[in-house]
Amino acid sequence: MLRGFRDFILRGNVVDLAVAVVIGGAFSGIVTALVSDIINPLISAIFKKPDFSYLTLHVHGGVVQYGLFLNAVISFLIIAFAIYFGVVLPVSKLLARFHKPAPVAPPATKPCPECLSEIPLAARRCAHCTQAVA
Repeated sequence: MLRGFRDFILRGNVVDLAVAVVIGGAFSGIVTALVSDIINPLISAIFKKPDFSYLTLHVHGGVVQYGLFLNAVISFLIIAFAIYFGVVLPVSKLLARFHKPAPVAPPATKPCPECLSEIPLAARRCAHCTQAVA
């Protein structure tokens, strides 16, 4: 009974769902704080601006705010890094520990040296060409 529960929990779909919930909930606040309290002050110290939101492009009266996109990309990369090294990699190692490959059975046949057809290992003659097999 517990083995079935373990297999259910370690199934890929359940882990993927858990990763999505973690990304959406718990890491959102952490990443927002990291970006606003650490990365933006560093950007401010280097570029004399609080973040990349000042980067805009004016095209025929319209404003393209690609700086906000850069802020979102930085946040996404931080989330992806944390999720990969904090959840995906440990779960992959855990799954590899539980799911060992099945042992490979030894071959039951061998090729005939004359006609290359498959014959049983214990055969002394090939059934197809009647050649003696050592």
